[in-house]
Amino acid sequence: MARIGAFEELVLLAVGGLAGEGYGVTIQSDLERETGDTISLGAVYATLDRLERKGLLRSRMGPATAERGGRRKRLYRITPDGAAAVREMQRIRARLGGTSPHPARA
Repeated sequence: MARIGAFEELVLLAVGGLAGEGYGVTIQSDLERETGDTISLGAVYATLDRLERKGLLRSRMGPATAERGGRRKRLYRITPDGAAAVREMQRIRARLGGTSPHPARA
């Protein structure tokens, strides 16, 4: 299974929350709202591209919209492998932050 970084995890969570209707700007907006940070749209697109190459996301072209001058949006959805990568990160975080004593800290 592909390991993901913290920002990749956040992007996957945002894409999953948008249920296949997320595109670069909506993903950036959700990340900024939830983290309170300013996030570069370029960083979002670079991460989306990397996650798609890893097979953790898929994209498709949506319909043309008047609000975009007739241009189409690239819409992203999380794949089963992407969802599994997020779950694995959540398990690792739970084990590292759990209440049981860590052997190296005992």
